[in-house]
Amino acid sequence: MNIPFKTIAAAGLLALSFGATAQTAQTVQTAAATGGTLDKIKSSGKVVLGVREASPPMAYMLGAGEKYVGYHVELCERVLKEIAPQAKLEYMAVTAQNTIPLVQNGTLDIGCGPTTNNTARQQQVAFALTTYVSEVRMATRIDSGIANLDQLAGRNVSASTGTTAVQLLRKRERTQNVSYNTMLGKDHLESFLLMESGRTDAFVLDDNLLAGIIANSKNPSAYRIVGEPLGSEPIALLFRKDDPAFKSAVDDSLRRMMKSGELEKIYTKWFVAAIPPKNTSLNLPMSATLKQLIAEPNDKPLEAYAK
Repeated sequence: MNIPFKTIAAAGLLALSFGATAQTAQTVQTAAATGGTLDKIKSSGKVVLGVREASPPMAYMLGAGEKYVGYHVELCERVLKEIAPQAKLEYMAVTAQNTIPLVQNGTLDIGCGPTTNNTARQQQVAFALTTYVSEVRMATRIDSGIANLDQLAGRNVSASTGTTAVQLLRKRERTQNVSYNTMLGKDHLESFLLMESGRTDAFVLDDNLLAGIIANSKNPSAYRIVGEPLGSEPIALLFRKDDPAFKSAVDDSLRRMMKSGELEKIYTKWFVAAIPPKNTSLNLPMSATLKQLIAEPNDKPLEAYAK
């Protein structure tokens, strides 16, 4: 059952993002002293999931009832039902920018959004086994005529604050000696709106998220995903660093879902079948890379994919 967790005001979230309050710091200390996240969940009787409001099909809010759904939300729920069956699930809406700080300071027990696993982030948090591999591409309006990255030189491009798409755009500027006027949206819907309204010529993000946003837009047939990938990114659930017991429990649960075929069924539900709220399909069959990862699971960071 989805129970929205909205007791922290925006100012509080900002404060939490830059430094733990005494209470959350004490929570982390207590959890560490008693053995980590599993003991914290057991003693509190609840587990706090970090979700996204606008990242379909990975994690998004559905309807006025504030029910959170999506591929990674369902994976989180399945894992937690197995490793902490008595715990009440509380959902906190987070962004790409504040997810890691909120995991670090103990506000979140597990991050269920579409977060890229890279070596820099591994210094701050721990990642579960990879459960999705995305390609960073661009969405454009069909009538724009833009079909490849070379055509973006000197144009307005939107991207979401805190995403690796921003880093990849800057890297391409350096390596290809091109320049983009990058406009940052606070979340994916705002970034899409910049492109939808004509303020930018393209919106750069993970292909699965682009497909989800387009499918749920006012006019899905007006947009397309084009161009060569800027990069491939392993996407995974995340949680507090230096908590091997919790990581082992999460990974073992995911391995069982991979081996049984259950994870592939959940993937098909969100990426191939029609999804709410408009009951449209993303038409993104499982990639060969992800199929290989299901056969041979690992938690390697982004940098391993670039080699």
